[in-house]
Amino acid sequence: MAELGNGSVSVIDLRAKRGLQRLKGFREPQGVGYVGTTDTLYVASGGDGSLRVFQGTSLEEGPAIKLGDDADNVRIQPDEKRVFVGYGRGALAMVDVESNRKLADIELPAHPESFRLESGGEHIFVNLPDDRSVVVVDRNSRATVARWPTPGAGGNFPMALDEGRQRVLVVFRQPAKLAALSMADGTETAAAETCGDSDDVFLDEKRNRIYVSCGEGFVDVFEVADAGFRRTDHIATVPGARTSLFVPELDRLFLAVRASRGRASGDLGLCARDSAVDERPRLMS
Repeated sequence: MAELGNGSVSVIDLRAKRGLQRLKGFREPQGVGYVGTTDTLYVASGGDGSLRVFQGTSLEEGPAIKLGDDADNVRIQPDEKRVFVGYGRGALAMVDVESNRKLADIELPAHPESFRLESGGEHIFVNLPDDRSVVVVDRNSRATVARWPTPGAGGNFPMALDEGRQRVLVVFRQPAKLAALSMADGTETAAAETCGDSDDVFLDEKRNRIYVSCGEGFVDVFEVADAGFRRTDHIATVPGARTSLFVPELDRLFLAVRASRGRASGDLGLCARDSAVDERPRLMS
């Protein structure tokens, strides 16, 4: 878990619900990614533009990979052979997991925020809020193959893929809305109002739900249908708590809450789903 505010990365035991280790000495750590085949943790540091590499149970640090300013989100290719990192004024770096060497840069019109790799194809879908667009990149040709302007909507930071319905799920901050874009041509096929200052969005395929976490202090839950989606819950959390992670294998949505008065340190809240008929989310601490 990247802790940008204090320049560290925490390792958390989810079963015991406690911190195990804290890696220090980062400059604005942002994206993190883990490759199981090589037992390697990657951390993007925005302050020095590097991708830091840690291996094995002891998290021994190897040589850093220099990228460029504002190294941000990290994504792992489905076959775990490549790591992609968004950085700079507009680029995705492609890194080989065996050699930990940067193979190429994919140029973009603006700085990338959230981006997602298609599991059933070779496309990468990228949010470019400064360009007010979503672009589609081909992993093989390493080139942009489509640009979808988002007129009337800005601040497109969170993104998720609904590959079963062939939709890109994008959440905008201005105005605050969740939108579904066709993977074929970027046409908006559905939209709904959501909470403000959104930062993460996840699709729960098991329950046909979408979760949106927002700095406004809410987690919104949407019921998904082929025609669109409907907000079913508007769960109060903590203002500023906008970073989250949905882990289908554990059936949990984790929400990071920064340290504040009354909290000696930051908390990792758990938003769990009951097995009741209505399966409404409940918050646990």
